[in-house]
Amino acid sequence: MSQFRRFVSNLTGSSMPEIVALTVTVPVLVLIRHSISSISITGVSLKKKNDDAPSGKRTFKSYFGTLSLDFLVIVVPMLLFFTVLANWTYIIACSLTILTLLYIATKRSGASSCFEGEPNSLRAYVTSYRVLVMIITILCILAVDFKIFPRRYAKTETYGTSLMDLGVGAFVLANSLVSRQARNIASVYTVRHSIPLILSSFLMLQKLEDCSSFIKSTDHLRFSPSSYNNWCGLSVKPPADKADLSPCFRSISVSTSSFSTSSSSDRSVHVGEYGVHWNFFFTLAAVSILSSFINIAPQYCGIIGSLLLVGYQFCLVQGLNHYLLSDERGVDILSQNKEGIFSIFGYWGMYLLGVYLGNSLIFGSHSSGFKSSIWVRVWALSIMFWLFTVLLDRHVERVSRRTCNLPYVTMVLADNLQLLSVLMLADLVPGRKTSVLEEAFSRNLLATFLLANILTGLVNLSVDTLSASSMKALIILLVYAYILSIVIGIVDYFGIKLKFW
Repeated sequence: MSQFRRFVSNLTGSSMPEIVALTVTVPVLVLIRHSISSISITGVSLKKKNDDAPSGKRTFKSYFGTLSLDFLVIVVPMLLFFTVLANWTYIIACSLTILTLLYIATKRSGASSCFEGEPNSLRAYVTSYRVLVMIITILCILAVDFKIFPRRYAKTETYGTSLMDLGVGAFVLANSLVSRQARNIASVYTVRHSIPLILSSFLMLQKLEDCSSFIKSTDHLRFSPSSYNNWCGLSVKPPADKADLSPCFRSISVSTSSFSTSSSSDRSVHVGEYGVHWNFFFTLAAVSILSSFINIAPQYCGIIGSLLLVGYQFCLVQGLNHYLLSDERGVDILSQNKEGIFSIFGYWGMYLLGVYLGNSLIFGSHSSGFKSSIWVRVWALSIMFWLFTVLLDRHVERVSRRTCNLPYVTMVLADNLQLLSVLMLADLVPGRKTSVLEEAFSRNLLATFLLANILTGLVNLSVDTLSASSMKALIILLVYAYILSIVIGIVDYFGIKLKFW
């Protein structure tokens, strides 16, 4: 077993209270940034009337200064919380919570003129939430390779709760909340949404000698239209229009460099995480394919997702979990990738619940009611799912990301709804309702993720992360995060939106 494999093996995670505390501190940093939006940098006010102007009408110096301030207030403290200040999580969470509540109470009792703009819509909060999920992800995927990153925050081996365990579930849930299905838009299966993920996974496992010739050979692919009848809210629909797949195949060349560097730097994925051939991208692709082919009406997604999760959990406690968690593997594809394949049922159930929540809270007809009512509902749902998680973890089965069991799904729902509910306090905080960094990341989420993977691979090829000192590791992480933020910010400043499929 390699040194790095030993470094990431046999981990049991942290505790649920610590996860709750971390989920409080991260969005509070965004609220702090919003509250200091009146501070001037380079002699230019950062208030909404200037920040919301088109990029072409703002000087690059002003934009760069604003972006740097966003980085200092949001990203730098977040990175410190995940590394050198990890042992102070509870104290930091309590302090930030008390100070935030006192600040809100003080400002609310004062003049209302200090509040800028109209209250945010819930969709704007979901955008900020998705950006925060991405920022947490890009920080953790590199930080986990250094000893400065607490092992209790890394992915657990079998059972347990950790910060990085929430990553895959958060991606699935974040996508489901704003999906076409949640918006009640007729969904059609577009191969371009799933094939790039599948091919990215394939390229992660095998090195292609000539990727460009392979991509060119796919230029002729098209998907012919057909349709089927609906029945009881369910429909199976291939695409209604022809889709040119060549752009999505060309996008593979962007991610290939990241996966190739990861493969050659002894950072191979633990076999017990998904299986021999399976990985994160296959799981996302599978959920995308299922949700596209089996198009369930959003009003039925809640009950069908719940039944699917309960049925899957019943199978787990009846002995399926022993099969999935055992080290024995056959020669067939199912046995070699049992964790990844069977966990699809859990992730798909989570996706369906996310579609139902997105439709009822964000895009439903009653979602435009009083903000306080929606905020209470989000908080109530978060508390309810946390209670479910505790009860299931103690009396049914412990939380396991590896099998994506029911306790894991409820924990992901609870944690992400908690994150969203804290962000909704922005209406009570004077200042801007968004930041330049959030806007830049939200317009290029996929590009951010791919660039983060490329930079992570380059760092792993250039630095022996396991022997790096705490100071060296922290400097590398700060430079990595700043480069990523600046590059995505510059892309957004010039109005470029990178779309790969």
